[in-house]
Amino acid sequence: MPAPMAPVKLRAMPSFLAIVSLVFQALLIIHCIKTGRNQIWIWVLALLSFAGVIAYVAAELIPDLVRSKTTQRTVRGVKKALDPEANLRRYESEARLSGGNVASQQRYAEELVRQGRPADAITIYRSCLKGLYEHDPNLLLGLAVAQFENGAPAEARATLDSLIALNPSFKSHDGHLLYARALEAEGNAARALEEYRVLAGYYPGAEAAVRYAELLRREQQRDEARRVLRELLDHAQLAPAHYRRTQDAWLRKAEQALAAL
Repeated sequence: MPAPMAPVKLRAMPSFLAIVSLVFQALLIIHCIKTGRNQIWIWVLALLSFAGVIAYVAAELIPDLVRSKTTQRTVRGVKKALDPEANLRRYESEARLSGGNVASQQRYAEELVRQGRPADAITIYRSCLKGLYEHDPNLLLGLAVAQFENGAPAEARATLDSLIALNPSFKSHDGHLLYARALEAEGNAARALEEYRVLAGYYPGAEAAVRYAELLRREQQRDEARRVLRELLDHAQLAPAHYRRTQDAWLRKAEQALAAL
């Protein structure tokens, strides 16, 4: 009968947690070096294992995350989804308690437009356009926006004409876009096309070019519409990532419009 074999001693494998710790330590050390953190953190991460990882995350990463614009936008978006009228109530309260402060009234009116109550905003803007603020260009522009959103493009255009006459040095690309949209809504396609043509050359976002191309298509100027859209999309390819991210919705509309031509 053969002699029994001696038991084989197996080398203990590193635990899963130890492997995870090593990976995190390495990644955070790289992060520390690349972001120029205090080099003491390298020793903390290398020597203290999980405790070092937790300390680095708590002291360096979480504060950065809380301060980041993306996180702040996300938090604001969640708050808005849960309570869409929170800002409206706050601005209404500020306007009521401010004793007629024009800036507070203007913030309230702007929020009323965003909440789909342009008629109420018009009343507030008109109450502000008195005395020292009778010809204020920002209030006149706000009034024009409210009039347009209230379904009165001719009134909006007339307000913008007054704004230009009273404040000839005032410049606003958003006001210019609103002027073109008002002309289009009035049915004055020829003048709207001219305004859109100028806007497409300097407007900081993609909206003006897309609206220009859409009106060109409706006016049976399809070749020019294609040119405008291709130029916009070519520019977007070379633009910074921030531009493509913020203009994503309009760029997708441009792609869809070009594919339909």
